[in-house]
Amino acid sequence: MQYLLLIYDDESKMAQKSPAEMGSFMADYRSFTQSIIASGAFKAGDALQPVHSATSVRVREGETLLTDGPFAETREQLGGYYLVEAADLDAAVEIASRIPSAETGTIEVRPVRVYPG
Repeated sequence: MQYLLLIYDDESKMAQKSPAEMGSFMADYRSFTQSIIASGAFKAGDALQPVHSATSVRVREGETLLTDGPFAETREQLGGYYLVEAADLDAAVEIASRIPSAETGTIEVRPVRVYPG
């Protein structure tokens, strides 16, 4: 079964990391990513640009409305994702617990709904 692992972190805290801390953090991410690629669990994944670059789109009564930034102000922002193959929720949670941001933010684990056809 596929699971989407949504990575939420506080961008303001990430911006406060020193270059050495950020380098170490990114090395941890590279190591994690290589480990799930090697295991065969990795299907896709990417980091996102900072939340200030987001545009939210809504259509109300036929009118398209654009808003700069995310829909809601939150303490943590969606910063990236991994799409993984896992036997079950427990296996997906185990993978999610190894994502470096699990120590500083939140990883949301969502099963992917597969539509027939």
